[in-house]
Amino acid sequence: MNAPIADFLDRYAESGSIRLHMPGHKGANGAERFDITEIPGADSLYESDGIISQSESNASSLFGSFYTAYSTEGSSLCIRAMTGMALTYALENRLPRRILAGRNAHKSFITAAGLLGFEVDWILPESGELIYGNASPDGIRRRLENGEYAAVYITSPDYSGGMADIKGISAVCKEKKVLLAVDNAHGAYLKFAGEGLHPLSAGADVCCDSAHKTLPVLTGGAYLHVSHSAPKELKNAHAVKNAMSTFGSTSPSYLILRSLDECNLALANGYGAKIIKCCEQVKALKLKLNEAGFKTVGDEPMKISLAPKSYGYTGKEVDSFLRERGIYCDFAEPDRVIFMPTPNNGGEDLEKLCSALASLPRRAPVRSRPPFIKMNLSAVPIGAALLAPFERIDVRDCVGRICAGTSVSCPPAVPIAVCGEVMDASTLAAFEYYGIKECDVLKEQ
Repeated sequence: MNAPIADFLDRYAESGSIRLHMPGHKGANGAERFDITEIPGADSLYESDGIISQSESNASSLFGSFYTAYSTEGSSLCIRAMTGMALTYALENRLPRRILAGRNAHKSFITAAGLLGFEVDWILPESGELIYGNASPDGIRRRLENGEYAAVYITSPDYSGGMADIKGISAVCKEKKVLLAVDNAHGAYLKFAGEGLHPLSAGADVCCDSAHKTLPVLTGGAYLHVSHSAPKELKNAHAVKNAMSTFGSTSPSYLILRSLDECNLALANGYGAKIIKCCEQVKALKLKLNEAGFKTVGDEPMKISLAPKSYGYTGKEVDSFLRERGIYCDFAEPDRVIFMPTPNNGGEDLEKLCSALASLPRRAPVRSRPPFIKMNLSAVPIGAALLAPFERIDVRDCVGRICAGTSVSCPPAVPIAVCGEVMDASTLAAFEYYGIKECDVLKEQ
């Protein structure tokens, strides 16, 4: 397998060319040598027919997709594009602008749905928690039998490593002729960790991967995949690029494109075996932690989701303890501490984590629980509320007010309340539990 983007950038950096084009740094230092714009030969991300197209084809062959498109703006861009593709599917098949979506959706889905005029019916996580948990195939079947939808949108893995039954959900969606879109931002590596783990292998029609989260790719590198089993309306590279360009920057980063390109070489030359080894090391570490009395949750093989309350600590307390010892997690909240190792960490890093946690004195269990999330009444369509005049208020005054914008609780960017919803006492309880002090509400007329 070749790396056409990297090869072109190397040749250009060594050519001594006079750069009378963007960017302004003119390739003066370090990585800037490879940071260019769409000069002749460099191809164009959203109209690719050269080196970018070749590199995307390499990625497609590695992931087993019908078509794979690159993003230099993370999965957020891919999620917006998938929502746009769902609109295309709806219009082609005369379906309503209505999506059935897991409530733990990333806020980029909500903004895209609002801008595209979708009505969203929410699937509450069966765990009852805001961030973690997914619906079952049977639960989705019941919802599809009671309403007409263009698409089902699922986040899997969730932030805690919980993985939905994509194969079962896909079978239901195929039966009902509904598009299945999966936010697989945290699971790009799953294609190489075991048979049938990646959403493409499990039957998703379209899905996105944040390559930078778990593969050796610069921040912002992501994939939008279209499966071989996707409806014919979506198996069109030009349509995919059109959806991407509708929401994407016209100045994609060639540093990120190079990183995605070189990741293909890594995956084609043994990185998959390193992923499997890392998953084995993570499994062994989880067993050690469980034997020591810690609780781990989630079934994602290369993620460690510690639920430390049974050991006597909140997630925030464990995070603070580890940071004092030079160990940084990916995310901590009251109920979880999330660690995202990759093969680039090596076993030594995992041993240091295990040793640090083993030195944590056990205490009486923490009894507090996250507030149960219930469905709020929607008073205004998402699109109408998204950019309406708003004001920022203390969360203690939010009950009875209509949410504006996207109030988020943490890095997963999962909204506590969706814009257009009337907030109630349970919303206030969730704001306070996750440490949110202020929220945006629609201005009262």
